[in-house]
Amino acid sequence: MATRPRLCSRADIQKAVKLLGANKYRNAGQVCVAPTRLLVHDSVFDEFVDGFVAFSKRVKIGSGLDPETRMGPLAHARRVAAMDALVADAESAGAELRTGGKRIGNQGYFFEPTVFTNVPLSARLMNDEPFGPVSAIQRFSDDEQAFAEANGLPYGLAAYAYTSSTMTAARLAAELESGMISVNHHGLALPETPFGGMKDPRADRRRSRPTSTLNSSPR
Repeated sequence: MATRPRLCSRADIQKAVKLLGANKYRNAGQVCVAPTRLLVHDSVFDEFVDGFVAFSKRVKIGSGLDPETRMGPLAHARRVAAMDALVADAESAGAELRTGGKRIGNQGYFFEPTVFTNVPLSARLMNDEPFGPVSAIQRFSDDEQAFAEANGLPYGLAAYAYTSSTMTAARLAAELESGMISVNHHGLALPETPFGGMKDPRADRRRSRPTSTLNSSPR
C-alpha cells in the first residue's frame, strides 16, 4: 500500500529530507509504511529534490553487521527483478531518473537508492507499492490537485505531511484518505494507537483498542 508524503509551501525542507530519506531507505524500503510518492509544492520543489537526491546518494549501503551501514539488501532476487521492472516502466513512460536505477554488483541483492521526478500517473510506480528503495517526487501548485492525486489510489495505509501551518495540518488530517497520518514526523507504530489503513479491505486495524477487541468476547 503506497504511502503519500505531502510537502506544503510552509514546510521545514531540511527536516523533511532527513526524515523522509531515513524512513524511505529503512530496510531498503521493504516496509509497508515506507514513503513512496512524494507530492511537493512548486515553491519548494527544486530545493526538496536537490536535498532528497543528495541524501539518497550519501546512503551507505552494505552489510547489516557494519555499524556504518544505513541500507542493506533486498530480500530476494525476485525483489531485484521487481525494482528493475518498475524502473524500466517509469523510464519508458517518460519519467526523469535523478539518481540510482540499477542493481549494485552481482553479490547479494543490493539496489541503488532510486529517485524519479515528473512521473506520469499511468506509470506503475504511481500506482503500485514498490516495496523497495524507489520513489517518485511530484510537483503540485494547487491544493485540490494534490488532494486528488494523494487520494487517487484504491488503498490508503499511511500518509505523511510537512507544514508549519496548523490550519493546513488540520485540513490534511481531515481530507487525506489514509488510515494513518503523521504531521512533521514519522511515528506511526505506536502501541496506544490503531495501526491500519482505509479502502482496501485487507487493511484492518491492529494495536490499541482494535487489537484488544479482536482478542476478546465483549459482554
